[in-house]
Order: sequence, then C-alpha cells, then structure tokens
Amino acid sequence: MYPRYIKRLLDILLGMAVIILFWWLYLLIALLVLVFMGRPVIFLQKRPGYHEKIFGIMKFRTMKDLKDSEGRLLPDKDRLTGFGLFLRKTSLDELPEIFNILKGEMSLVGPRPLLEEYLPWYSEREKLRHIVRPGLTGLAQASGRNFLDWDKRLELDAEYAENISFGLDMKILWMTLKQVLGHSETVAGDTSAAEGNLAAIRKARKEADKHE
Repeated sequence: MYPRYIKRLLDILLGMAVIILFWWLYLLIALLVLVFMGRPVIFLQKRPGYHEKIFGIMKFRTMKDLKDSEGRLLPDKDRLTGFGLFLRKTSLDELPEIFNILKGEMSLVGPRPLLEEYLPWYSEREKLRHIVRPGLTGLAQASGRNFLDWDKRLELDAEYAENISFGLDMKILWMTLKQVLGHSETVAGDTSAAEGNLAAIRKARKEADKHE
C-alpha cells in the first residue's frame, strides 16, 4: 500500500508545500545564479529513472562554462564558483528537483539518479535501484553521500528498494536534514573527483580481472 499509493501522494503534497512556502527562495537563488554564473539558471541533464526511463533532472546551475584553449570544459573545481559551492554544500542546488517529483519522475526519497553511461555496469542486484523512483535524497546519501565507494552506495540503493517503507523514508529524511543543517562534510565540491566515474572504475576492474 505505501510504495504504490501513499508514497506518491506524500510526494505531491510535500512537493507542493515546498514550492508554496519557499517560492521566494527559488526566485532569490535564480537571481543570484544569473548574477554570478549567467544563463541558463537551470542545469538540465538526462538521467535514467523508474524502470530506466530517461528524464531530464533539474538543478540550479553551480558552475561557469569555462573552457581551455582547445574549447574543452575545464575541470569542475576550476568552474565551480563560491556561490555554487555554497549551493552544493547546503543542497539548495537540488531544489528544482521538486518539479521532477511533481511530474512523477522522482520521489522525495529513493536512489539518486545517476548517469546514463552507468547503466551497463550495474550488477543484477544493483539494477534493483530502478524498480523504484529515484529520489531527492536516499539511503546512500544519508549514509555518506559523495564519499562512499560505489559498491557500498549501490548496495544501499538495492537495500532501500527491497525494504521501502514509511518508517525508512522518514528516517532517511531526518538523517538528510541533520546533514544539511550541520553543513555536512560529506558533500564534495568537485563531485567528479570525489566519486570517480563508475563506468571507468568498473571497466578497469574488469580488465584487471582478465589478467589475473
């Protein structure tokens, strides 16, 4: 009953409440992003969600489009602005995902939607992460966010999919709130460097196994 009906109803009610109560914050952040980083204000990226259906995840922009002499984007750490880092540390860059939630593409709680290129590299158990809607926050994020290794993060996603419940969702939301209010050091500025690329890591592991 909860995963199929109540969870979705709570997503809609709480999502609408956030927008009604904090519309002014959305407007303020959008204006500051425009001032410090320019257009576009919203960063849109394709991610696989429920049953691996591709959707466009929305976030407030945190980086400038700075490029090297050959026209290639500079590393995240060189493009991340001070205001962008603040948005990431406080998770305020994630606020536009409320609209993904209202559209039914995401949930308040669930496995975080990852890159499309990672899809071929999940184990059968890890694919369980896609039998539920991806979340604004999840068990892995509440347990360590960017500094957990990929094996642990994906195992936590599978555990969530197997044990989804109202009590677990409330626990994850509370753990996440404590992290955000405590300015948790589990949020990396340069997420690409902190996490590493799952596809590259798994590919290298596969090649290493071949030579053992």
